[in-house]
Amino acid sequence: MHPKSRSESPKSSSESPTELEKPLPLGDHRKDHQASRSFRHIFQRRRIDLDSIATQPSVFDDPVALEVYRPPPEYENTHRFDPDARWTWREEKKLVRKIDIRIMIWAGVMFFALDLDRTNISQANTDNFLQDLHLTTNDFNLGNTLYRLSFLIAELPSQLISKRVGPDVWVPTQITLWSIAALSQYWLSDRRSFLATRFILGFLEGGFIPDVVLYLSYFYTKTELPIRLAWFWVSNYITVMVSAFLATGILSLRSGDRAGWRYLFLIEGLITFAVGIISYFLMPPGPTQTKAWFRPKGWFTEREEVIMVNRVLRDDPTKSDMHNREGLTIRMIWSAVCDWRMWPIYVLGITHMIPVGTPQTYLTLSLRNLGFTTTQSNLLTLPSTTCGLLTLLLTSYLSEFVHSRVGACLVLQIWALPLLVVLRGFGRSTNQWDYFAVVTLITGFPYIHPIQVAWASRNSGSVRTRTISASVYNMFVQAGVIIYANIYRADDAVSDKRGNLILIIVCSANFIIYMSTYFFYRGINRHREQQWSKMTATERETYLETTKDLGNERLDFRFAY
Repeated sequence: MHPKSRSESPKSSSESPTELEKPLPLGDHRKDHQASRSFRHIFQRRRIDLDSIATQPSVFDDPVALEVYRPPPEYENTHRFDPDARWTWREEKKLVRKIDIRIMIWAGVMFFALDLDRTNISQANTDNFLQDLHLTTNDFNLGNTLYRLSFLIAELPSQLISKRVGPDVWVPTQITLWSIAALSQYWLSDRRSFLATRFILGFLEGGFIPDVVLYLSYFYTKTELPIRLAWFWVSNYITVMVSAFLATGILSLRSGDRAGWRYLFLIEGLITFAVGIISYFLMPPGPTQTKAWFRPKGWFTEREEVIMVNRVLRDDPTKSDMHNREGLTIRMIWSAVCDWRMWPIYVLGITHMIPVGTPQTYLTLSLRNLGFTTTQSNLLTLPSTTCGLLTLLLTSYLSEFVHSRVGACLVLQIWALPLLVVLRGFGRSTNQWDYFAVVTLITGFPYIHPIQVAWASRNSGSVRTRTISASVYNMFVQAGVIIYANIYRADDAVSDKRGNLILIIVCSANFIIYMSTYFFYRGINRHREQQWSKMTATERETYLETTKDLGNERLDFRFAY
């Protein structure tokens, strides 16, 4: 029999009022993985009784904290909140698998569509794209800069629109609009049209990622989200592999004055357009809002909705702070932007990808310059893509196993530094396959961006801050992309020695930034723990009932690092 809340349990005439009011016991406390775990335990899976209670202890088990954190009436899932609800591990695991199938897989498909339209410029480059439009390397750099700049500008406005109308409405609209801009590149004619479409495309795509991350946080706990985001970014690598094969076939359509790259933009834009239309029907507003005229029974039963809502709120009670269609005020936005506790993660957003981003941007163009054909250049990106996919997953799981965001993220810098030193030592006489081997390893780097996205979400501490921090963090990431897209210059094109030296310097600096972030958050946590431990039980209750601190400002909030 499934554990049930008091509202679900049938009354028996033999039960006393005291017995009826006594809630069922909680499950064993499943803490975040501890950094002190032994190496052997990292690879051992904990055995659990699937029919035992899975409901985790939370603030809702304390009568005082319950009233402090009780979801407000305007929260869309309040009707499914029940502090006495209990469920088994069997139920929870089955439900999480169902969420993965219904929600997570389509999120990956939408990300596939984003990457298809924003990265096919690399395949176009292998088909004489620059020569056909009479563009230089610097023109190409400017186009990428305009794309990233508009992408950055659109981040926050897009997130605010999404928060007001709901990601289930805004995200499909975004995809549909940018697909039209993407397929219109079929009619590019000169430098001006190239720069204009890059800017428009970036502006329409900006905000998509933080919109989807916020949407996924409605369904997953803070320990589940980093791994789900890792798989979310796997679609990025799948896109690279699939698009390489698509480009090999589509680019061969070149005939007369119609280049193959024109058909590439047109066909892949139409694919994305189809994804955008379908997304209107496959993105429900939230866990308890899956019913629609075309889906009258919804995706989840009432029991499943109770489990979904209560397990997420027990993990993070602040997720009920706002309705999923509640907009943000200017004051809320300014307060979130001024949250200095989030600034170290924003700084890392700029710098973490610079050492490897530049070689990745120019991979296909570099391969063409080495003498490889169009087909060879596209297919030779597959080894680095496969390597990157595997290291992405390994690093994301490592982050959860060792319970250290900084430790897992440093893997990228450790990976890149010696390879960049070797790359800078190459010259004109270097064998093309030696160059290919080193660049493949550099561009097959452990992609730790999903870890940092989840890290920013975790340390936000409230829906208000999480909404803004997702956009602000991604804005800083795009600023980093603008920087690294302009490190290789035309006057250094022969060996890129100057550019590679810059990458080595930035990579070395990242070690210092990460360690500073580690001690920054650890210091705040220790200070708060000392203050909290000095308070009596009565003082803690008074603080919880009267404090005006919000989100990560609260004395009982602890940062991940």
